[in-house]
Amino acid sequence: MQNDHGQQCQYAHKFTVDNRGAERKVNMVFALTTVTMVIEIVAGSWYGSMALLADGWHMLTHSAAFAISMFVYWYARKNANNPAFTFGTGKVNALGGFASAVALGTVAFMMVIESTERLLVPESIQFNQAIAVAILGFIVNLVSAVLLHDSHGHDHGHSHHHHSQHNHGHSHDDHQHSHEHSHAHDHNLAAAYFHVLADMLTSVLAIVALILGKYYNWLWADALMGIIGSVVIAKWAYHLMVNSSHILLDKTEHDDLAIQAQQIIEQQGSQVTDLHVWKLSSQHTAMIIAISSAQPTSPEEYKQLLQQQLHIDHITVEVNLHD
Repeated sequence: MQNDHGQQCQYAHKFTVDNRGAERKVNMVFALTTVTMVIEIVAGSWYGSMALLADGWHMLTHSAAFAISMFVYWYARKNANNPAFTFGTGKVNALGGFASAVALGTVAFMMVIESTERLLVPESIQFNQAIAVAILGFIVNLVSAVLLHDSHGHDHGHSHHHHSQHNHGHSHDDHQHSHEHSHAHDHNLAAAYFHVLADMLTSVLAIVALILGKYYNWLWADALMGIIGSVVIAKWAYHLMVNSSHILLDKTEHDDLAIQAQQIIEQQGSQVTDLHVWKLSSQHTAMIIAISSAQPTSPEEYKQLLQQQLHIDHITVEVNLHD
């Protein structure tokens, strides 16, 4: 490919997180949750149990969240080589995590409202059926948590390469990102994992509250446990939302990398005039650095200096001559 100045340009951005192992496990958890949900709703309608119906509809919200996660993995994989995405589809996972965090926050909000109403106006509870439902929910979510736990937070990066060089007078650009393995955070997988933990937490709290209600007639315990659970879930949702939004908004989170890069360049007698570091995905980091020097070296040499000491997937170097 030739540009207007007759130079050769070769480039390919593919910052995509490929985690098919996690995707398969999310699919399994979705199937398990959905089957349990259907059984509870059908059984609740057949036997007239509000406890079964309530838990069934509650699991529907988590099935919907898992469906979001499944769609995110499929969409990222389908568009992995789509040139319309400038830096690949690495941020799709963060987008899925953010959407699921909003869903988690909504569940927590609904829980605290319902629990507050029941705390003020206690309702009669069919303890035996409710305890059985809570135990069933706990078992299903325990299995789901075990399935997702091995993949949660242990994703590996993949090799990528990009090279483009332009020479316009005294200005040069060089882009390259190298092979790197990283134990990074898959926000989409984290969202699915938190949904499972949220459901498992509510099951545990429900079991404790129902036992107290059955044997000590503490009807308020069920509502109180619901409020406690909603606070914990809201906290998980908040942290997931903040972490995923940082990637979506290109927030600079690597001040140490920026400081190190500036020190490396200035030790060569050059001056850093512009510097940006941000995440392209949960596993990939990018840097743009502008350098000014009276006796500059080539962009490739500056890049090699940075890559020898810093772990960055995509580096853009601009070099300018000053008097």
